[in-house]
Amino acid sequence: MRAPSAVLFDAYGTLFDVHSVAALAESFFAGRGQALSVLWRDKQIEYSRLVTTSDDGAHYQPFSELTRAGLRYACQRLALDLTPEREAQLMAQYLCLTPYPEVREVLDALRARGVATGILSNGDPAMLAPLVHNGGFSGLFDHVISIDAVRRFKTHPDAYRLGPQATGFDAADIAFVSSNGWDALAATWYGFRTLWINRAGLPREAIGPAPERTGSSLRDVLSFF
Repeated sequence: MRAPSAVLFDAYGTLFDVHSVAALAESFFAGRGQALSVLWRDKQIEYSRLVTTSDDGAHYQPFSELTRAGLRYACQRLALDLTPEREAQLMAQYLCLTPYPEVREVLDALRARGVATGILSNGDPAMLAPLVHNGGFSGLFDHVISIDAVRRFKTHPDAYRLGPQATGFDAADIAFVSSNGWDALAATWYGFRTLWINRAGLPREAIGPAPERTGSSLRDVLSFF
């Protein structure tokens, strides 16, 4: 197969480590930081699906608000004292998530090949812009695409459709990279060429087709070329 004309990356968990918030959470809630991070992330994704599938998306809220709601729920569930100051600091940390160490290397390699690059994310623009800037990647992506434009979170096809619209390439000419198995599956269904970054060695989803490729690092995207 010919090489893709563009590569789009999921942001949260793929380019940036969502669980890098655990260190700050641990400083607030000793012995519970990792548990909070995991439950927070799970609830964040659950809320994104809930507002997309309920009443044809009539209950949409930006990802930043769902992230805040997920944090509040997780702290209540774990009986943690989430003061306004702690909430503000944890939310601010979501704008400074730690990028995976190979991100810059991979972006430079793709740009050297003349491949268009972008982010296609659930995050709203107010989250993505500082995240990219704080990660040191300003100007390195040709496209930073937020589903906020269509008010449908992934895995809704309207979210993935933003990729071809932004890049001008057909879905079959775009490689979509995600560390989330469900995201890689839905992107495969949509028609993207897909790479699942399976850092944790998880089994693939038990329904649907396998992604075109599976790897353990973002460097594996270079195998398309």
